[in-house]
Amino acid sequence: MNTAANANLFSRLFDGLNDTSRLAIEKADGTRISYGDLIALSGRVANVIVARGVKPGDRVAAQTEKSVEALVLYLATVRAGAVYLPLNTAYTLNELDYFIGDAEPSLIVCDPSKADGITALAAKVHARVETLDSDGKGSLSDAAANTSTDFTTVPRAGDDLAAILYTSGTTGRSKGAMLTHDNLASNSLSLVEYWRFTKDDVLIHALPIYHTHGLFVASNVTLFSRAAMIFLPKLDPELMIKLMNRATVMMGVPTFYTRLLQSPNLSKDSTKHMRLFVSGSAPLLAETHREWSARTGHAVLERYGMTETNMNTSNPYDGDRVPGAVGFPLPGVSVRVTDPETGKELARDTIGMIEVKGPNVFKGYWRMPEKTKEELRADGFFITGDLGKIDERGYVHIIGRGKDLVISGGFNVYPKEVENEIDAIAGVVESAVIGVPHADFGEGVTAVVVGDRKTPLDEAQVLHALDGRLAKFKMPKRVIFVDDLPRNTMGKVQKNVLRESYKDIYKK
Repeated sequence: MNTAANANLFSRLFDGLNDTSRLAIEKADGTRISYGDLIALSGRVANVIVARGVKPGDRVAAQTEKSVEALVLYLATVRAGAVYLPLNTAYTLNELDYFIGDAEPSLIVCDPSKADGITALAAKVHARVETLDSDGKGSLSDAAANTSTDFTTVPRAGDDLAAILYTSGTTGRSKGAMLTHDNLASNSLSLVEYWRFTKDDVLIHALPIYHTHGLFVASNVTLFSRAAMIFLPKLDPELMIKLMNRATVMMGVPTFYTRLLQSPNLSKDSTKHMRLFVSGSAPLLAETHREWSARTGHAVLERYGMTETNMNTSNPYDGDRVPGAVGFPLPGVSVRVTDPETGKELARDTIGMIEVKGPNVFKGYWRMPEKTKEELRADGFFITGDLGKIDERGYVHIIGRGKDLVISGGFNVYPKEVENEIDAIAGVVESAVIGVPHADFGEGVTAVVVGDRKTPLDEAQVLHALDGRLAKFKMPKRVIFVDDLPRNTMGKVQKNVLRESYKDIYKK
């Protein structure tokens, strides 16, 4: 590895490591991976991807199931000075065609079952393809097994790109948020301090690693603090409760908490070894917050982040964790609320547009200079698109979104994309897709459809027509048929009216 002067995130994660034998990751089957193992494995994979033609600044796209080897691919990509591009495993070939065409990666790593379809897409941008399955097996790991562990970490400046994550807006196409080595390092180090992470912590890691929460927050924070993580392939409530007797921290989305609350084994006794439960990626309903506290004696710590910024605010480690609030700005981060029309800063307890500034704020949108200019102000503040307020105590509250973006299960869903697919179905005149409160997913994707009154059409038929066209997380949870959509005097569909009309549709 290079010296600490190298701003490469990999160097910052591992330089100064005194005990390479320390446990870094324990797999669900009990396999233990040390910090030294991670360094060695990342060296092998870095050598493979460089041999495949990956150069500093090149993109390495990954649509892989969760595995330690997939996490190593992320570390190796950054170590080689390349730019990591994680892609949701639910994306269809139809959706991947856009991401691959836009990012033009030089290497794509995918599940072997998807290799044929992705190879055809890769050919359009002259990318190489390697495979990696849910067990960490595939052409990439085969090649790495016969490669040297020695690799000199490529020097990077703090402002160089480390990752691109695609995020949905409410108009136009998906945007690639460019995150630098400094963005990722500064945010993780801030969270280590704010959430009191130490080498004695053990994190239950059941989040996906193609998303900011599981990849950058959970993984980077654990590694920076020299802690350990129990790496689970997915949410498994009963197993997670059993693991709590030797873990200290869990990070999750609201779905985790609602599912865990369904277990009779969740209690104050089963969680007594834990010190911290973190929730994010979607709003945690106040009733879930209260029920969790009553059952376990722990107050869930909610925080606020987004793809473009990682984490912005957090409820305090010590002090009131207020249900429905996302806490205070993290050290080094500034948050202000402005008038959406004028940009003028508003007084406390006044609802407006949330803007953030800090070393965590991304560099801009990949190959979208105009969109970057629209959303990054000259003074460095990023216009989040979220409406909220800062109360008299300084707690930030998210009220809703100025845009119509839906966040379901922690994933961004761009309504227009879903609407376009629905509108293409025979018998559909028009549709409106909204997000409404859902205990498991934060928001449930909900489609309101106007039919032509001639073609027989029901909910099951719409969902069947969408199957295979959209990732599962974008699929509507309900399809509601109406005669007309509500509109204002300018003819624009009033989604706020629809959200109000159907706000209780998922209540039990």
